[in-house]
Amino acid sequence: MTTNKNSSEMDTGRRHFLAAIGGAGMLIGLSGTAYALRDEKIYIKTSGGALVVDLKKCMGCGTCMTTCSLAHHGKASVSLSRIQITQDVFKSFPQDIEMSTCLQCEDAPCVAACPVNANKASEDFGFVRDIDPAKCIGCMQCIEACPQTPKRVQWNPITRSAQKCDLCLNTPYMEEQGGIGGVQACKKVCPVGAIGFITELPEQNLPQSYVVNLRNENWAKTGKTIED
Repeated sequence: MTTNKNSSEMDTGRRHFLAAIGGAGMLIGLSGTAYALRDEKIYIKTSGGALVVDLKKCMGCGTCMTTCSLAHHGKASVSLSRIQITQDVFKSFPQDIEMSTCLQCEDAPCVAACPVNANKASEDFGFVRDIDPAKCIGCMQCIEACPQTPKRVQWNPITRSAQKCDLCLNTPYMEEQGGIGGVQACKKVCPVGAIGFITELPEQNLPQSYVVNLRNENWAKTGKTIED
């Protein structure tokens, strides 16, 4: 369960972290981002699943966003959602709506960048990339390391820690079990079935490969095409 950290605890954590890496001189710049070097090379296995979206079905209603924050934090807040729906009034359908959530990247730069192993991929949970708020020191290196725009790792101003989609692995306010073999809250509540879950990751060099066709015969009954 997510717990708040007070200012002194977080400041102390940062001081210990900065003192450790500062004394050892263990920072290196990579594409404008500072990473703390580790003694061992990091090998991260592929996540057992990820979310996909059909932007031709998505209405931009935001139901998935409020449900995400409710499942994780017990409150309806789009600011705390780990999935973001944005609309561009200057673009035409279906390019006017974009769903942004963690792609569960194979190389997981956010996991590799974390200096305290708070951002991790555990074998016990299907190698889902998730963040332990109790370990996170708020250095934001994982946010900077995320190669996507917008960033798929968000800052939580309440807990003062990073957070990201964990496929509902840690959802204390959701009755069902989440994670790889469980329920993803956003997928469950989407009123038009625009969000899907896959167990094999798509092409990694193209974020648009996570945009798929989820239209079926029932969708065709509404008078809309099921073809791309």
